[in-house]
Amino acid sequence: MSQLLKDQTTLVLGLANRWSIAYAIAKAFRREGANLILTYQGDRQKDTVEELAQELGAARVMPCDVTQEADIKHLSEILLAEGDKLDTVVHSIAFANREDLARPFSETSREGFLLAHEISCYSLVAVTRAVAPVMNDGGAIMTLSYLGSQRVITNYNVMGVAKAALEASVRYLAADLGPRNIRVNAISAGPIKTASARGIPGLSLILEHVSARAPLRRNTDPAEVADTAVFLASPLGRGVTGNVLYVDAGYQIMGY
Repeated sequence: MSQLLKDQTTLVLGLANRWSIAYAIAKAFRREGANLILTYQGDRQKDTVEELAQELGAARVMPCDVTQEADIKHLSEILLAEGDKLDTVVHSIAFANREDLARPFSETSREGFLLAHEISCYSLVAVTRAVAPVMNDGGAIMTLSYLGSQRVITNYNVMGVAKAALEASVRYLAADLGPRNIRVNAISAGPIKTASARGIPGLSLILEHVSARAPLRRNTDPAEVADTAVFLASPLGRGVTGNVLYVDAGYQIMGY
């Protein structure tokens, strides 16, 4: 069977551990023949990501704190200096203060609001600006969203607002980069029990609710999200840009 991403190079930002969606995507991309470049944020994550990189057969591991413009610029400089051609970027980065998820949205602090938007949304804009010059033959940029961007999800709060801004950014970036044959999309995954998702109070109740009401009567498998990412990165997805693709067992169509 031919590999859909053979000889492509993919940059994955946000791989934190083997239970993250980014890990599932990286694993699927490697299965399909892609060369992987992984990033980590700070020394605390370095050892874990380097271990996962070895397991995945990644070509390179690079530091990148998306809150630091110098780090993002350095990422671009390294890729340009070494003549790497980048085909795909996977942006799987989001953060909000735990206290801003546990209290009413109206009580979100100014600092918490700005932080959630900087890391969860603006980082996509900054990374796209940095890597676009290396995507000489076009390619695909994708990010991860959630239904809380469109509907009120209990305890999702400021993260839902940040994800709404992220999805709007996808559309504007797609319009900007389309003439260069660079496609930009988001995958809205159903709730998955990742380390970051466990920071949302009541996650287990959300998972139970979705599995009971989604048309497929189950929760989302990370591998399903990963295969959708493969589709978007491959020639099969060449006509798709500026979209939010739902991979949530159909839950988003339900009215209750």
